[in-house]
Amino acid sequence: MNTLSYGLLSLLSHSPLSGYDLTLRIQPFWPAKHSQIYPLLSQMEKDEQVTFETVAQSDKPDKKVYSITDKGIDSLREWLSEPASAPVLRDELMLKAYCVPLVDPSITRDLFQSRLEYYRNNLQRYEEKIRKIKETSDLDEGEVPAYRDPLFGAYILLNKALMSCRTNIEWCEWVLSAIPQDHT
Repeated sequence: MNTLSYGLLSLLSHSPLSGYDLTLRIQPFWPAKHSQIYPLLSQMEKDEQVTFETVAQSDKPDKKVYSITDKGIDSLREWLSEPASAPVLRDELMLKAYCVPLVDPSITRDLFQSRLEYYRNNLQRYEEKIRKIKETSDLDEGEVPAYRDPLFGAYILLNKALMSCRTNIEWCEWVLSAIPQDHT
């Protein structure tokens, strides 16, 4: 199985989901398209990693809702015990930042101002999600959900995203302060 397959199993370890829902939920972790996910689900079903239940819908075609099997849980546990590969970063702004001296400073300023707003919006979203987890788990300030709490993983990932956002906001603000105000 590939990493995306394990990602799908990870999501299914929390709750049954349709292929469409899996496609939406995997995006923050691993950008993938329907054309990748549905063949994997079919193969995983053949390999007894997942099962599905057909749910009738009156206004749309029937949908399959997938669940992880015991064999899928075992595969997921085995995968979790292996070291993770190095992180991959694909950010178009990094490529553009490398050669911004080729354009007018106002263009560069717009690029970074836009990215700054993106990070600020994400920061608010992450803070709200963390607040909801704290409410749900009845946590005081500074407390973390218990390790076996199903929300533990989401909580630590949201905090990583929050910390990254804060760092990226600081970086964008720093870059904006370094861009000359005139056309030199």
